[in-house]
Amino acid sequence: MSRRRGRGAWTGPLGLYVPGSSPLHRLPVWASLCGTAAFTAAVVLVPGLPAAVAGVLVASAAAAVARLPWRRVVLGLRPGLVAAAFVGLGRWWTSGAAAGVAGALDLLAVVLAGVVLAATTPADELVSVVTGATTGLRRFGVRPSSIALGVAVMLRSVPVLVQVLGESADAARARGLDRSPRALVVPAGVRTVAHARRVGEALAARGLPDD
Repeated sequence: MSRRRGRGAWTGPLGLYVPGSSPLHRLPVWASLCGTAAFTAAVVLVPGLPAAVAGVLVASAAAAVARLPWRRVVLGLRPGLVAAAFVGLGRWWTSGAAAGVAGALDLLAVVLAGVVLAATTPADELVSVVTGATTGLRRFGVRPSSIALGVAVMLRSVPVLVQVLGESADAARARGLDRSPRALVVPAGVRTVAHARRVGEALAARGLPDD
């Protein structure tokens, strides 16, 4: 079943969904999920700098095909940029410059693919497909509703994490510490943990397990 939606503002429960009529918007949800999973597997399994560059180019091309606003794409990438910087520096230190750049680009490619998926597929449709796909696991004691809840919580947390990172960066810049990774990472980490605790407390208040 294809999805057709008119173009509009950057909206949706995930905070990244962009209504549109591009080929990626019209893909069935399961096809979008499988394509993103296959792309991620290829990025992880194919090593080397050329493959990493190709991954970023492919993900960027997908964003262009979907006609996504680039400012919003960058906003969605911001949490990934920090993680990519740490991954790249770590691999640079242990395996050399080429490995460091490749590691950072691999992570950026995967994050960008996730942004494209979130921007072209409404979160409620993603959750619905995940619930349907895991229904057969009931016989093994797995509750599809719990899996769907986990996916929904994860998706709804993305805009919060983007906002936390942006506000932490603004605060560091206001103090003249925009070049200090610690001034960005520590406050963002503290606020992220606080958000996670609030989510856990809310789930517990509704009688849902938090372990």
